[in-house]
Amino acid sequence: MLEDKLQTVEDTFLDLEQQISDPDVIAQQAKWRALMQQHAALAETVETFREYKKAVAGIREAEELLNDKDQDADMLALAKEELAENKQAKAELAERLKILLLPKDPNDEKNVIVEIRAGAGGDEAALFAAELMRMYTHYAEAQGWHCDLIDWNETGLGGYKEVVFSITGVGAYSKLKYESGVHRVQRVPETESGGRVHTSTVTVAILPEAEDVEIEIKPSDLRIDTYCASGAGGQYVNRTETAVRITHLPTGLVVTCQDEKSQAKNKDKAMRVLKARLYDLAQQEADAKLAADRKSQVGTGDRSERIRTYNFPQGRVTDHRINVTIYQLQAVLDGDLEELLSGLIAADQAAKLAESEN
Repeated sequence: MLEDKLQTVEDTFLDLEQQISDPDVIAQQAKWRALMQQHAALAETVETFREYKKAVAGIREAEELLNDKDQDADMLALAKEELAENKQAKAELAERLKILLLPKDPNDEKNVIVEIRAGAGGDEAALFAAELMRMYTHYAEAQGWHCDLIDWNETGLGGYKEVVFSITGVGAYSKLKYESGVHRVQRVPETESGGRVHTSTVTVAILPEAEDVEIEIKPSDLRIDTYCASGAGGQYVNRTETAVRITHLPTGLVVTCQDEKSQAKNKDKAMRVLKARLYDLAQQEADAKLAADRKSQVGTGDRSERIRTYNFPQGRVTDHRINVTIYQLQAVLDGDLEELLSGLIAADQAAKLAESEN
């Protein structure tokens, strides 16, 4: 029963409150931080449940007043109004609580590594890859998150064949995880004299950053090379071997980083990307074993899946997973992704809720 599950959650929340206030627990910082995270994760559910219980109590009180034959007409009218309001609140809160009780994605609160690669379309695809990078960095800045460039491969026209950067901020993965896939752009390139609309594609991968305890990498599994950076970087470019290339021998994964002036910092950044890719690889293998579960998700997360089209002649953006079209193309490219992401989150929750009730 819903209320029984929620009462168990509230009891756990109260127990955690006692533990995190215990001086002996506070002295054990690692344990205390873990308990604080568990407490914070339950806070919204418990707060909503308490509002739900208030609505239930309000219904009971209103019904008692309505059954009291000694009440005057004004009190009965007020009781009817309160009964209707509390019934509506109860129904809305019950739906919200069902969503809050759905299993949480363990990666939702993590930072992300964003990898954007030009696909079909040559220079036009590379130019759009640069525009998508700008879109995500603007969205991240609006959320108060921090972006950090890691690696890139520029074209002569200012586009990117490939660009990798990190986004650091609470809940970054929970919002951006739906962006993995093929993004298609339809527009007339500046170099097209005939005015024909060309279609190009760009692939986006959103990887949750792995923590050290989740991915263990043996030094013997790595080959680390250094070389001179290229492209943006000022006086340090092509002068000193600050850029780093790390090859993970068991998987053949190769990661490069050339953003920092320090070779050590570039190595640290490259290791972050490598851990994220290995973590993602492990997740993909696990997901393949749970293919039925993936049917409940909005899209499959498959990088070959076309998820969105940006049509410049019509000024529209269409997300194919939820069949939503927005005629505010420039606003989206300027980082206004909230409507699209909210729709994807809602659709994902609805699909999981429907599956949980079957």
